[in-house]
Amino acid sequence: MAGSLVDRADAGDPAAAAALLAQHLTGLHAFIRLRMGPPLRRREDSGDLVQSVCAEILGNLSRYQHPGERQFRQWLFRTAERKIADHWKHQRRLKRDPAREVRLADSEGGHDLQLLAQYRSFCSPSGRVAAREELERAEAGFDKLAEDEREVILLANVVGLSRAEIATQLGKSEGAVRTMLSRALSHLAELVDEPSGGAG
Repeated sequence: MAGSLVDRADAGDPAAAAALLAQHLTGLHAFIRLRMGPPLRRREDSGDLVQSVCAEILGNLSRYQHPGERQFRQWLFRTAERKIADHWKHQRRLKRDPAREVRLADSEGGHDLQLLAQYRSFCSPSGRVAAREELERAEAGFDKLAEDEREVILLANVVGLSRAEIATQLGKSEGAVRTMLSRALSHLAELVDEPSGGAG
């Protein structure tokens, strides 16, 4: 059970921590890809970032206490957030513009269906399209959202925070968060169904 995994991971059991990570792997991958944005996605392999986050979590078990799975999950996503920020800083130190880099060859194929399952929890084209196209349309639509829209969708539908937790984090009321999330999801649905080359 997840609770026993958390207890064992909290006690420093690497096998339990690895099993707990496996339960959150798809959500972590989705979070990283969406938070990276298109410029960094063109330059970096999101799978490498996922592995880097997992390696850091496993390497630092003895330094952290996790009273529950929610706290473990928050630690996981905070680590991912920092890793992404570090990659952006690295690009700036190299004076490279990720937006001008040639797109990497796709190495995510085996994870497409898992990512789609995560994305479909908050958006999906109204018509039938191929899996890869659906994935690309979901990410392209997400990238066009305003920053606050992206943030509230990530926190609610990928990180899994409650409306109250999001309200605290964003400094808003729960009612405002509910309205913001509803509007953001509606906007995303419109963008995902927008024809290729449509206005952004």
